[in-house]
Amino acid sequence: MGEDKDRPVQGLRDKLIGIKQRWAREGRLLTGKTGRDRLPPGQRLVAGRPVLDLGIQPDIAPEHWRLRIDGLVQTPLTLDWRAFRGLEQVERVSDIHCVTSWSRYDNRWGGVAARTILELAAPLSEARFAVLHSEDGYTTNLPLSVLLDDDVLLAHSWDGAPLEREHGAPVRLVVPKRYFWKSAKWLTRIELLDRDRPGFWETRGYHNEGDPWKEERYGW
Repeated sequence: MGEDKDRPVQGLRDKLIGIKQRWAREGRLLTGKTGRDRLPPGQRLVAGRPVLDLGIQPDIAPEHWRLRIDGLVQTPLTLDWRAFRGLEQVERVSDIHCVTSWSRYDNRWGGVAARTILELAAPLSEARFAVLHSEDGYTTNLPLSVLLDDDVLLAHSWDGAPLEREHGAPVRLVVPKRYFWKSAKWLTRIELLDRDRPGFWETRGYHNEGDPWKEERYGW
């Protein structure tokens, strides 16, 4: 019975993945332009809050949420909601640039700087990369240097309100200088490595770096 119930969700997920892999093969939306304007090439502004996922939206109560920081660190950590909210809380305002071509300006995020959490775990000298793990099984990768940037945040609120389930509650990553697929929703683990390990979309045709101003949408 359970397998029958899950089959439509899995079918939708597989269809969405197939469509996006085809976009990557076809180079959909690519303009060939580069630059440092506020709006990256090939993007269009929206006022709303589009929702994109793999057809699964985990429902995680804050009191049940845990974040692990492990791998090449001196002090592996597991933070619960109380410990996370007990860390220095900051606000950051940044733009969103989604690989599907929409951008949204001036998003106000509340949360904890990624740098603050990583400093608690103390990355080893050989740590160079991070893999971000989500509750739904999604992963994405970043150089550790990018994760340590001042504007990278583990966010619990958006525009003054707690994150909604469909937007990654209770905690999501926000990496303003990368396409938004790098900003993992429903974040539950940060794993540090000495070598790069591409994540979900990076192994399905998307660019490994994802810089919007270089239009690094796809990597075929």
